[in-house]
Parts: sequence; C-alpha cells; structure tokens
Amino acid sequence: MFEKSFNLEGIDPITFYGANNSNLDKIRSFFPKMKIIARGHVLKAMGSEKQLDNFEQKLNLLLEQYHDFHRLSTETIGLLLNENTEGNQSIINPDVLVYGNSGKPISARTKNQQKLVDACNEKDLIFAIGPAGTGKTYTAIAMAVRALKNKEIRKIILSRPAVEAGERLGFLPGDLKEKIDPYLQPLYDALGDMIPPRKLEDYIKDKVIEIAPLAFMRGRTLSNAYVVLDEAQNTTVNQLKMFLTRMGLNTKIIITGDITQIDLPRKSDSGLIQAMQILKNIEDIAIVELNQNDIVRHKLVRQIVNAYDQHNTQKSDKK
Repeated sequence: MFEKSFNLEGIDPITFYGANNSNLDKIRSFFPKMKIIARGHVLKAMGSEKQLDNFEQKLNLLLEQYHDFHRLSTETIGLLLNENTEGNQSIINPDVLVYGNSGKPISARTKNQQKLVDACNEKDLIFAIGPAGTGKTYTAIAMAVRALKNKEIRKIILSRPAVEAGERLGFLPGDLKEKIDPYLQPLYDALGDMIPPRKLEDYIKDKVIEIAPLAFMRGRTLSNAYVVLDEAQNTTVNQLKMFLTRMGLNTKIIITGDITQIDLPRKSDSGLIQAMQILKNIEDIAIVELNQNDIVRHKLVRQIVNAYDQHNTQKSDKK
C-alpha cells in the first residue's frame, strides 16, 4: 500500500469537507478500497499506485470546482465523480450562464445540458426532450435571461399549454390571470431564481417578459425574442404547428417536453412527438435528448424515474 499527501492550501476546510465531514464522506464512498484521512489543509490517501493516480485526478476535478464557485456539495461531488453515468455525464468548469439572486452561478451541470446550451448558441429552433428533473426548462430559461441581459433580444416569452395533469380543477375564482397563473407557476419560479423580484415585476409589467398560455400565441409574430415553450408533450398537432409558425426575425425558440408524461386524452395526439419526426432532418433545427443521468433534483428523482421505466418495460415485455 502506498501513501500520498495533498496540500489543500487556500481552501476553507469546512466548506470543502462539508458540515460534519459530509463532503469528505461522500468522496470516501467513491473510493471504498482506499483509506482517506483529512487533517486541516492536508489530505492523505492510501492505496495502490493505480488507485492513488485515479484519486488525484478526481480530487483535482473537485478542487477546480471549488476554486471556480467557492462551494462544494455532496450533489456536485456525486455528479463529478460518478463514473457509472453514460459517457461520464458530469462536466467540469461549466461556463456560467447567469448569476442567481443569491450570487450563485447558474450553469449547465451535465454534458447533455451543455449540449443544450451549445445548441442554443448555434441554432434558432431547439427541441429539448427528457424526463422530469433534467433541467431542460431551467437551462432554457437561463439562456433566455442571459440573452436579455446581453441585449441580444428585446423580450422573453414563456409559454405552456394549459392542460390539467390528470386532475379536474373545476371552476377557478378570480380574473383571467389568476385562473391561468397556476399552470405557469414553474416558469415564474425559474425566473425568480435569476432576476431580482422588483426587476422581474417591472419586466412583466412592461412586457419585456411575457408568461402566457399557448392559446395566447395564435395570430402573433414573435420577433427579437427568446421564446420557451414548456410541457410541449401536451400540445396537439395543430397547436404546435401554430406555435412553430409564429417565429419572426431574430428569434430563438426552445421547445421542452417529456414524452413519458403526456396528459392529453390520447397520447398519440401529442404534437411534440409528430413534430420531432417531421422536422428531424432539417439541418438548422437541433434535437437534444436528456436522460435519467441528467437529473439534478433530489437523488430520489432519478431512482423514481428509473423504477417507472423498468416497470413500463416489464409491462411491454409481457404484452
């Protein structure tokens, strides 16, 4: 067994190792055959030469992440060190898209999220498809906010089809805005992470940022804008065709959806599925697919999605 010491001068041990050594314990979990001891700014690792070389490479990734963002979490450690994801989904030193209200940098956190960012930089129409929690909508909105801050466009338009997710909400009291806002709340939540409340209120009041149901897009030409259509799996064929033909000059459209969560009476009516089939060969349109390995919510979300996928596969096999 060999031993190697790593000098972590210039870092805050409490931040790097985590409260009650939670980060350190997470790191250790990825190297079960090694002995890892922390003493202030010195980290000692014991194992074979091959294990030590691998550990040093991974430690350098964590140190780069820490120096870039001055923080480290067990979730980030898991993303950076997880070798079981397809093609190593985690990415290092992601470019900051925007800074959140708390000063936290908002970046692509997986390789497929980075593919979405790259596609937005290169194409004007992008489909981002993937299960819940993969950050497709959040990343799309971050790109829109960045474009607005950089004065690349004049406005942001966010939209969703107002389809009930298996529930019957009945009569909703209030004016039209109060009736439709519950459907659009996830979009408000994402914007609220990235734009100070008073500034966001002014943007919405001045129509620099519009958040509206899909039905409100009919008859419009959307120009000088960043447009995000969320939950597009719940659009009908005619609705999505209508939306796609709203595209004006200097406009970028991102369409996000999860084809495993279609809430239409008949899943075959989903405009998103048909649109991807019809438009897949157009060179200037990008289709980015995210998967379970891109899920960045609570760790249980990935396990839940996997469990449902396995259940559905078993049902299909029996048929």
